[in-house]
Amino acid sequence: MTARTPWQALTSPDYLRSGWPWRSAGYLFGSVLTGLPALLALFVLAVFSLALVGLPLLLLAGLPLAAVERRRLLLVDKDAAADPHRVPTEPGLGAWARLRLREQATWRELAYALLHAFVLWPLDLLAVTVAVGLPVMMMAAPVQLAIDGEEVRVVKGPLVTGYPAAFAAALLGLVILGVLLYLLGALAGARAQLTRLLLAPREGDLRDELTEVTRSRARLVNAFEAERRRIERDLHDGAQQRLVALTMTLGLARLDVPAGAGALADRLTRAHSEAGKVLTELRELIHGIHPQVLADYGLGAALADAADRSAVPVETDTGDNTDVELPRLPAPVETAAYFAVCEALANVAKHSGASRAWITARHRAGRLAVVVRDDGAGGADPAAGSGLTGLADRVAVLDGTLSLTSPPGGPTVLCVEIPCEPTAPSR
Repeated sequence: MTARTPWQALTSPDYLRSGWPWRSAGYLFGSVLTGLPALLALFVLAVFSLALVGLPLLLLAGLPLAAVERRRLLLVDKDAAADPHRVPTEPGLGAWARLRLREQATWRELAYALLHAFVLWPLDLLAVTVAVGLPVMMMAAPVQLAIDGEEVRVVKGPLVTGYPAAFAAALLGLVILGVLLYLLGALAGARAQLTRLLLAPREGDLRDELTEVTRSRARLVNAFEAERRRIERDLHDGAQQRLVALTMTLGLARLDVPAGAGALADRLTRAHSEAGKVLTELRELIHGIHPQVLADYGLGAALADAADRSAVPVETDTGDNTDVELPRLPAPVETAAYFAVCEALANVAKHSGASRAWITARHRAGRLAVVVRDDGAGGADPAAGSGLTGLADRVAVLDGTLSLTSPPGGPTVLCVEIPCEPTAPSR
């Protein structure tokens, strides 16, 4: 397996022949290129912050350095470090700055900037100088002796006056270089881990980001449902009412046609019939967008309505007994459960070959559970265009689950569970 970090490469027998020692040296030496500018920038911002002018910039000074350091990690860590910051929900520099100042990652990056500017880069430079410079100077002893002619002092150590001693010093330097390159790789691995610890997302950051994504998805679903209800209301109160008026007008016109005008009466009859068909289709469309019974009477009545409209006979059970029905639940929950059942009944009618289906709905212990079962042939595949994948995503936004069990030979059982609390008591 290809090594992805210096720690993994150190265990390989080909470590010294690979590029990892020099990648490690380049990573540590590169600290100078970011550490010195960071030191100067922090000094300047600290001076300006005495007058409170540069204080916001000083608090956010770790952000650009952290972005560069996360990219520098690719020298010794092939797994890229993700950005721990969230995307502002509002436009503008002020919203961005407020969000950054509230994030823990910003303060960790500021701490890293101070540590890097005052401690880490000098230590990295010292380590590279000792690990590479000292052995190279020893290995250069024969060259120095050839230039000086008589004697040479190796690394401020003993005098070398002959080529045998010079080549011995060079050989010793080569051995020391190999040993120190291992230590250099270990140091680079430790530095990379420290950088990743401070600058990469932590579990808490990932949890916050996941929470924000879930909230964002929930807001999108709510906006989508609100738009569906608006379209349903506009069609119901606008186009449908006009079609009803048109149908009535055509019906009255048929009554006013003289007895001898047969062709005109036939045309009015056909127009009246077509208007009635269009009105029926529009009502079906409105019902598919957002059924009025769901908004007015809740999930229990809407499931009973869906069962009555099903092509396959359906039995519904939405209460513990005949006196207690489902309570009113949050609108997104009722909508998600209703359309999941409608999709399941449509699949029963189209693909299962079932002669009967059953719907069971309960709300207990803060959870809505809806089960749709049929006596069909089974073998249903959610990935085969059944429409349940999108519904599963909608249920997941509500922290719910949608599961399907359909062994060959049946039965097929669809179960939807969504955590929720009633918005109105049971009837």
